[in-house]
Amino acid sequence: MKKNDRTDAVFGEIMSGLSEAAAHLAGTADPKQFRIHIPQAIDVRAIRTRLKMSQEVFARHFGFSAARVRDWEQGRSCPDQAVRAYLRVIAEVPEIVERVLAAA
Repeated sequence: MKKNDRTDAVFGEIMSGLSEAAAHLAGTADPKQFRIHIPQAIDVRAIRTRLKMSQEVFARHFGFSAARVRDWEQGRSCPDQAVRAYLRVIAEVPEIVERVLAAA
C-alpha cells in the first residue's frame, strides 16, 4: 500500500468517526450501531461516597443488600456484568434511577 493510499484510508476512518460522532450528538445516530462499555471493575465505595450515603442507605435505595455492598467494597466479591452496568448508571445519573425506582 502506498503512503497516499494509507493516508486516504486513515483520513476516511477519521471522517467516518467524526460523522458518527456528529450524528450521535444530533440524536440521529442508530443506537444499534454503537457498542456499550461495561467496566471490568467498578468502585462501589466511590459511587456511594459521592452520593453521601451509608452502605445500608445505598443498598436500600438502589435495591441491593447491605451485605452485598460490603462484600463489593471490601473486595470479597465483584458485581456481575449486569450489576456493573446498573452501578455505572447510578454513578452517572442517580436522580434518574431514583425517579424510575420511585415510580415502580
